[in-house]
Amino acid sequence: CAGAVRAVRTLCLGGLAAMVAAAGAAAGPADSDAGDLIGAVRLELVQPGDSLVAIAGRERLGFVELVAANPWLDPWLPAPGALLVLPDAHILPDAPRRGLVVNLGDQRLYHYRPDGRIGSMAIGIGDEAAATPLGQTRVVRKQARPVWYPPASIRAADPGLPLSVPPGPDNPLGSHALYLGWRGYLIHGTNRPLSIGRALTHGCIRLYPEDIAQLYAAVPVGTPVQVVDQPLKAGWQGDRLFLEVHPTAAQAVALETGVPPPAAAVGGAVLELVAAASRRRVDAVVDWEAVRRAVAEHRGLPVAIGVSRPAISGDPAISGDSGGTPVAPWPPPAPPAPRVRPPVRHPAPPCRRQCAAPTSPLRSRSRGSPAR
Repeated sequence: CAGAVRAVRTLCLGGLAAMVAAAGAAAGPADSDAGDLIGAVRLELVQPGDSLVAIAGRERLGFVELVAANPWLDPWLPAPGALLVLPDAHILPDAPRRGLVVNLGDQRLYHYRPDGRIGSMAIGIGDEAAATPLGQTRVVRKQARPVWYPPASIRAADPGLPLSVPPGPDNPLGSHALYLGWRGYLIHGTNRPLSIGRALTHGCIRLYPEDIAQLYAAVPVGTPVQVVDQPLKAGWQGDRLFLEVHPTAAQAVALETGVPPPAAAVGGAVLELVAAASRRRVDAVVDWEAVRRAVAEHRGLPVAIGVSRPAISGDPAISGDSGGTPVAPWPPPAPPAPRVRPPVRHPAPPCRRQCAAPTSPLRSRSRGSPAR
């Protein structure tokens, strides 16, 4: 079995075409800058005693993104030997590719290094009551072993907090912190790794301890930071167009609590995103059935939804050779109109006197005959 596990671990996005609806080849390595995709989806087998919480921490993935990518698994008691998808492939956000880009929509931080390599890290973000702000800022200060000064809003909710918390295991900032130009907002580590990949902070951006240590060493003061919110992403890798759909806030809450997430349909935002991406190639065609499937499943995996026209004949992932839906140009076809059943015409009812047989002497008498 160990040999089989090692073989499975070598699989990437190209081997998932039939299993995770991500028809397409693997993207480049996690630090590649080729095309709009980075990384590769990996496959593992669930080990005895594993849970998705433990796996997320071990692989430094977000909890919600791991649950979304594996809808067939019980997050707390996954069956040993079951297939496990590790979502390590990502479409880059639609933002300037420099410095740090934080995408709240997929709960990831993207680091564009000066040498052209790109890194991606799972993050924790602000909850609904204290959302992480959007916009542009910079790293204005760095601090190893930071001291945490709880803001007034947090101390009001927990009056027992001290005015300051020194470095150590009780410090929620973790081992390193990058202070942003927005007063009170930081990119920092954590003493609660289970919060990564979830909207549980008071607005700051949390990273796993290993990731913040690497980022701290690589990011100088003055690095630009842009925060966007893009749960829908589209991009090209070679001749293939990919779409990545992440759970909405309501769907993410449902995934965390173990209830069926609310359904989603292809809306205007999806149509505009795919249309804009397809217009980057004059010969692009889109498989709209693949788009609808990606939106309905919202698994956070890059899904092949189109190709440039010269690639159609030789691309089984999109062409009819794979048994899938043939590609179709923009605009998308309208859903079929519901069939209207013709009205059923019933014959006029026969005369009651003809169809009702007398059942008693009283019923057989005429109206004018007195009963005896």
